[in-house]
Amino acid sequence: MYLFASEAVSAGHPDKCADIIADAIVDALLQQDSEAKVAAEVMLSGKHVIIGGEVKTKVPVDEAFYRRIVLDTFAKIGYPESGFDEGETLDPKECDIHIYVSTQSPDITMGVVKKDRQIGAGDQGLMFGYATSERGDFMPTAFMYAKEIRDVLYAYAKAHPGIFGVDLKTQVLMDYGTKANFDMCKPLCISKIIVAISHNKHIPVAEIQALVKKLIRENVSFAPGHYDEAATDFYINNTGRFVVHGPIADSGLTGRKVVCDTYGGYAPIGGGSQSSKDYSKVDRSALYASRWIAKHIVAAGLAKKALVQMSYVIAEPKPISLSVDTLGTSLTILSDEALSEKIFQKFELTPRWITDKFHLDKPSADNFLYADVAARGQVGYEEYPWEKLDMLEWFKTLKA
Repeated sequence: MYLFASEAVSAGHPDKCADIIADAIVDALLQQDSEAKVAAEVMLSGKHVIIGGEVKTKVPVDEAFYRRIVLDTFAKIGYPESGFDEGETLDPKECDIHIYVSTQSPDITMGVVKKDRQIGAGDQGLMFGYATSERGDFMPTAFMYAKEIRDVLYAYAKAHPGIFGVDLKTQVLMDYGTKANFDMCKPLCISKIIVAISHNKHIPVAEIQALVKKLIRENVSFAPGHYDEAATDFYINNTGRFVVHGPIADSGLTGRKVVCDTYGGYAPIGGGSQSSKDYSKVDRSALYASRWIAKHIVAAGLAKKALVQMSYVIAEPKPISLSVDTLGTSLTILSDEALSEKIFQKFELTPRWITDKFHLDKPSADNFLYADVAARGQVGYEEYPWEKLDMLEWFKTLKA
């Protein structure tokens, strides 16, 4: 056995609630002012919602604006559920909402806003993009199974609020057999599945466990050979009870689920959260660009895996470095150093270039909404603009 584990959390998890509220603020502000600068952090604790940070926008906003977003977002997530009593789940109508939002520092603004629409990086930092040939979506296997199980259970919870709550976590342990298989992107089968799902207190744990297995069995699309229920170890609500849940049970904070948001532990992360930030913050925009590059490298057949790092200096538009690591899986005559240099010279990779390419200043229901991205995950879904393989032919020229 060679096991690798990844986890996912639902939109109803307290940390995710904070991310989604923060990004609903980003959506609303950019829809009114495409040049808005936003860094709005959210903390949840019991019945308290605290919004802090900095915003610079041409559109007047007041406390009612933030309160409306909080209540609308909780309703969309699924709070409160009908199968829970007072003190077991969050009732948004009872929340105390505290607003502590100031204006972005002019010292930052003068470095970000440039002439000719150019944007300087909103901060220094480093970002990673990753892709693997394990799956057709170029994402890690254990991670995406954890997310698919999460999505099935969350959809059922929203449709059956008398049975499950919307606060849940999943974890999948994939068996690669050997380290060599792991290195060469050859997963064998699922070894263990862990689920923690909030539930009506009147439902026995045995019924919960049976229902979870049934939902997984009937709704998750596993690759051939990857799932054998009889051979899989399950840990479903392992304490025996998960009734009190959501922000009532645990505090929530933006940016605490950056591993769940990206590659599930299969790759490094830069450390900065994407949620709560506008496109001038390279924690967000450069994460998308680096994933776009890594995905092209693998999809073009240049390697079985690709890890791309970019780094920026505050106020400078162009990244100061770009490095590609094919993790010993290269399928081209080019060295990783040469591949890095060619990509760095080909693409501008400034915040403005990234923003224009992926329309990051125009969140909409027809394109993408940052709040929806926060709920599902920052990468890995083909409908996201930064997942499009629109430069594949150029990357293929690097194979020879």
